[in-house]
Amino acid sequence: MNTQADIKDFLSQKTIAMAGLSRDEKAFSANIKKELVAKGYRIIPVNPNAESIGGEKCYPDLAAIPDKVGAVLVVTPSAQSEKIVRDAVAAGITRVWLQQGAQSDAAVVACKENKLTAVSGRCIMMFAEPVSSIHGVHRWFAKVFGTLPK
Repeated sequence: MNTQADIKDFLSQKTIAMAGLSRDEKAFSANIKKELVAKGYRIIPVNPNAESIGGEKCYPDLAAIPDKVGAVLVVTPSAQSEKIVRDAVAAGITRVWLQQGAQSDAAVVACKENKLTAVSGRCIMMFAEPVSSIHGVHRWFAKVFGTLPK
């Protein structure tokens, strides 16, 4: 988990479900979505409390998405992450990114038990190319201090 191979495999998926996307346009998850879309990704919103987000249809859970999705970016509170991982397995999704702050020990174990390609506790914006602004600075520091995945 958290290898460069896992990161590249996840980011090779151009359609990504985003579990926990906020309706608040100022929320960090909304900024992640906006940046990923600008980088060419198709983001499918998943939030059980919204019918649409930013004018796009929002799905209550991963099972409700009609299209085949190979990856899910989890931006939920950590207490909900294990359920999202288990929902991903049930939906046939094989790649999971537990965004920094969304990870939990139980979610990581669920990823390992189900042999999912997973990244945990990392900010996706440090790796989705092209990396810009503060995310590039964070990546540089991670490289300098030896905490960047190999």
